[in-house]
Amino acid sequence: MKTATTSDHEVFSSEVIAHTKLWLERAVIGLNLCPFVKAVFIKNQIRYVVSSAETAEELLADLVRELNYLQEADPEKTDTTLLIHPDALRDFLDYNDFLDVADAAIEELDLEGELQVASFHPDYQFADAAIGDIGNYTNRSPYPTLHLLRESSVERAVDAFPEASDIFNKNMQTLNRLGLDGWKRVLQQSED
Repeated sequence: MKTATTSDHEVFSSEVIAHTKLWLERAVIGLNLCPFVKAVFIKNQIRYVVSSAETAEELLADLVRELNYLQEADPEKTDTTLLIHPDALRDFLDYNDFLDVADAAIEELDLEGELQVASFHPDYQFADAAIGDIGNYTNRSPYPTLHLLRESSVERAVDAFPEASDIFNKNMQTLNRLGLDGWKRVLQQSED
């Protein structure tokens, strides 16, 4: 028999995953912010894991487990993982500091050149950008999220998309054209 806490966590996790999938569908895919995600999204090759971690230490344990899982998983079934951690590292500066810990974990697990971590956060801010800069929204997700990627998948995607180096500039043009009000409308659509 499940405890109320387990059941509550499962309900919460389902809601977090649903919200994240809608963000992917409406914002990331819908605005073509990342042309690589559509294929793995359609093929259901994204693993969604909602961490119950509340501290960086607990999140690190979840990250290590998920890195090991992804390394062992069949890429045809699980190409990438979104490790969503709504209760850990809500402060962007703490989250940003944790990215060094994530890179160190990859190194310690001897996964350099095999796996990498991309970063998404509700308050994401590029180093040289103002906090309200619309460009930050390319990496703003509903919840703090670590995106675990296979290097081989990234290489294949870049090879298949010759203008990969232009993605950032195209994203900036899209977001500047859309503006904050347009971005909010996209997010509102994702919540309907």
